[in-house]
Amino acid sequence: MRALTCVAAIALALVSSHAFAADEDAPNHKPVRAIADARLSVGGQGMLPLYLSSDWSLPLPGVLRAIIVLQGRLRNADAYYMSAHSAQVAAGDDGRSALMIVPQFLAEIDIEAHRLPADTLRWSLEGWEGGDAALAPNPVSSFEALDAILAKLSDRRVFPNLKQVVVAGHSGGAQVAQRYAIAGKGETALARQHIEVRYVIANPSSYAYFSDERPVPKIAASCPGFNNWKYGMDGRPPYLASATPAALEQRYVEREVIYLLGTLDTNPKHAALDKSCMAEAQGPTRYARGHAYVDAMVKRNRGTPNHRVWDVAGMGHDGDKMLTSKCGLAALFDIPGCGAER
Repeated sequence: MRALTCVAAIALALVSSHAFAADEDAPNHKPVRAIADARLSVGGQGMLPLYLSSDWSLPLPGVLRAIIVLQGRLRNADAYYMSAHSAQVAAGDDGRSALMIVPQFLAEIDIEAHRLPADTLRWSLEGWEGGDAALAPNPVSSFEALDAILAKLSDRRVFPNLKQVVVAGHSGGAQVAQRYAIAGKGETALARQHIEVRYVIANPSSYAYFSDERPVPKIAASCPGFNNWKYGMDGRPPYLASATPAALEQRYVEREVIYLLGTLDTNPKHAALDKSCMAEAQGPTRYARGHAYVDAMVKRNRGTPNHRVWDVAGMGHDGDKMLTSKCGLAALFDIPGCGAER
């Protein structure tokens, strides 16, 4: 497996923080700049590109924690890999015992531009964000691809000492992480091996609600699609259509979730903020939407003891800084020092 060179790593590190802020606003109809160098077969139905900090074709007894960092709307897994690397370095010894994984969900334009093999999975430009089926070579859900990563991590021949898997994202990637925390089926294989799973959701623009109640009901009332997936439970894709909303909510409440919310991510006109009526019905800013969602979940379930919300003081919409903050490192690596739980 070809690793990133030091020169490339430095160059990508300079642009990675900007990539987070641009994810939801910049056009995503352009081919990606780079293709991840590792591959994972997803149930024999297609190959998923991904970045790995260590070669997992060989046993990795030193890996105690695996952290999956999800790309954003631009499919720029290269930039997200460098942000994951920054967090790994900031974690010191805890980072050295971690495997960093960044999967890349591509579109047809990427396959054509980079002349990739026909067995490379590709989705519509945005469908992969909510678990839609791939367009080719087979109709594999993007969530099935994440399931395949978790299944790989459950292999004790490769990971004899793995104790925890973290599925994390910031901004657009956090939206995917939150939906996968609801829908994902990959925990089953890990549970058999007594491997814990945590979801870290940092500054997303929107959340998937389990009812038709919204923080801004006037906007919801004038927005016909406000409760469609990925904002609500209507019109769910096949991957999660068979489960009832009540069953999905129960699964979500039982899972370990940490919401990271930057206290300065409060600009209602931020260029990368989702300004659709579906998102606006959830509140004016990311910070407001995050707390409104957490409060709604607590109210609906009479508490959510497995969910924690941490305010990251003085932090705006910056993925690198969020992941390498004290709260970010606490969420990803269990390093003490956050102290921001509300």
